[in-house]
Amino acid sequence: MEAWVVWLIIACFFAVAEVLTFTFGLGLFAVAAVVAGVASAAGLPVGVQVVVFALASAAGLGVIRPLAVRHVQQPPALRSGAAALVGREAVAITEVTRQSGLVRIGGENWSARPFAPDLGVDIPEGATVDVLAIEGATALVHPREEP
Repeated sequence: MEAWVVWLIIACFFAVAEVLTFTFGLGLFAVAAVVAGVASAAGLPVGVQVVVFALASAAGLGVIRPLAVRHVQQPPALRSGAAALVGREAVAITEVTRQSGLVRIGGENWSARPFAPDLGVDIPEGATVDVLAIEGATALVHPREEP
């Protein structure tokens, strides 16, 4: 059996192991084995093939793996704008009904309406509410305590 075939078998072994474990390391060994297989197909001696495998593995583990791990472990995206208001507490400045209402969210006045207007719940002035959604420039709110 020729050496390049052995390197391809080794590469397949590492590739399957990477798929089963998802470590971001074994796949780099598979790529290094393919590079060593190319070196073998080019007619380089076995000692040089092993050095090529070692160098390709070290380069992959030293450069590619840290980048891949950092990319996967990024923090979740920060909410900004109106999306950042969802889940916050607000105070009803006026009575909030299906037709009209104002709430103060973090120092800003927003037009508001009840989140579930079908329930027929009007929110009295001064009530503490939770912002459940934002539709355009209107906050959809729900009282913390039923009036």
